[in-house]
Amino acid sequence: MNEDELALYGEFMSGMISDSNLIDSMHPTSAPLKYPRGPLVRPEGADNPYNAWYWKCQIKGAERGKLHGKRIVIKDNIGVAAVPMMNGSGVYAGFVPDEDATVVTRVLDAGGEILGKAVCENYCYSGGSHTSATGPVRNPHNPDYMAGGSSSGCAALLVAGECDMAIGSDQGGSVRMPSSFSGCYGIKPSYGLVPYTGAAPIEQTIDHLGPMANNTADCATLLEVIAGYDDGRDPRQNAALVSKNYVSELERGIKDLRIGIVSEGFGHARSEADVDEMVMDCAKRLGKVAAKVAQVSIPEHLHGGAIMLISSLDGTLSTFTELGPNGPNPGGHSMLEAIRFYYDAQRDRADLMPVTVKTVLLCARILRNRYGNYYSAKAQNLRRDLRNAYNQAFANYDLLIMPTTPMKAHKIPPANASLAEILGCALDMIGNTAPFDTTGHPSMSVPAGMSNGLPVGLMLTGRYGEDDVVLRGGHAFEQLTG
Repeated sequence: MNEDELALYGEFMSGMISDSNLIDSMHPTSAPLKYPRGPLVRPEGADNPYNAWYWKCQIKGAERGKLHGKRIVIKDNIGVAAVPMMNGSGVYAGFVPDEDATVVTRVLDAGGEILGKAVCENYCYSGGSHTSATGPVRNPHNPDYMAGGSSSGCAALLVAGECDMAIGSDQGGSVRMPSSFSGCYGIKPSYGLVPYTGAAPIEQTIDHLGPMANNTADCATLLEVIAGYDDGRDPRQNAALVSKNYVSELERGIKDLRIGIVSEGFGHARSEADVDEMVMDCAKRLGKVAAKVAQVSIPEHLHGGAIMLISSLDGTLSTFTELGPNGPNPGGHSMLEAIRFYYDAQRDRADLMPVTVKTVLLCARILRNRYGNYYSAKAQNLRRDLRNAYNQAFANYDLLIMPTTPMKAHKIPPANASLAEILGCALDMIGNTAPFDTTGHPSMSVPAGMSNGLPVGLMLTGRYGEDDVVLRGGHAFEQLTG
């Protein structure tokens, strides 16, 4: 534009600038904090043996409710007012939310006690537990090994007995992978069942929050509390998807259920034979209590990880570099202080992003510059084909079973590991978990047993909206194995 055009468009914009100033002078209604925040403590050394605590606090909820007497930790990408939130990254260092996430409010209203924030992976972008800015989270079974990620601290604290329940997030398996590596239970609910309001996203089509615990019943109880519509505050949600009586449903067992062993969930390039063998044996043992257990082939499953990654690539770029910790959020409730903080922080501290995020953002930027959003859009279309492939299997089976992760926990890389080493063991375990983030089906990891001193995870996946059936499967296996 020449100078005259610039001046003309400046006049055209004056009304919108006045409106922006008006918006800046106004203050949206915010919910008051109903429950006092206890003193904050940053545990170190012997008080934090697995490096799983970010901050400890003490927030007591209502005097009665489904969670009364339960001690709960919150993953550190979920907002708890007045408690620092780092999202695993030095980019966020210094940020303190001024409001609770919806799931936090629901936990407290149900009588739960929040003990603090659990360390998570840097930007939640790793299935290991070695990328957090506060250092690696260690596996309670063997501290030389990973706890799994990105809800790493949640799993370690559960297995170590320092809490009863946890809320993690899952965008490629981040509830289920640490459950597998560390040996606890974790369910990624149906997409949109649990509101994401007040949590830092990766990409809106794959964002999930979900319960983690040391048994299926506690997962079911926590899901009853945090599930349900959030009055339009989260655009991911469908008002028709409601919470159920998940705990009472557990007692129905699985004698009427048909279970398909997904052939493509086994024998990956990085699969460990003992993991495949143990999960296959466990699946066959379920045949004693289920109506049917049989092999099923779903070839599309092998491409699910790639579809998840590329379909969310363009949105991830927007979230991490342009729109901040709410991402594209049409009609939803936004964490305004988080946006204000992150906009400056991500420009000034971009080099503190982990190698996982830098690699993804560079690739996403190149693809966008050369091809627009063509590849993300095409992968979104392919996502529907992937969902249909699973749904066709669900015409004959009620649950699908496979290893949660193809391998047991990795060793934690040394402090002087190269970027290639750090990246190489961050995303190689997502092959079975990631597809169900992009299709939205409920999916749960349950402990299958131990091999060479490390846990093995078994994954059960069900029809969209049938989280109760998935929990029934997990409970039946838990009862079968003791």
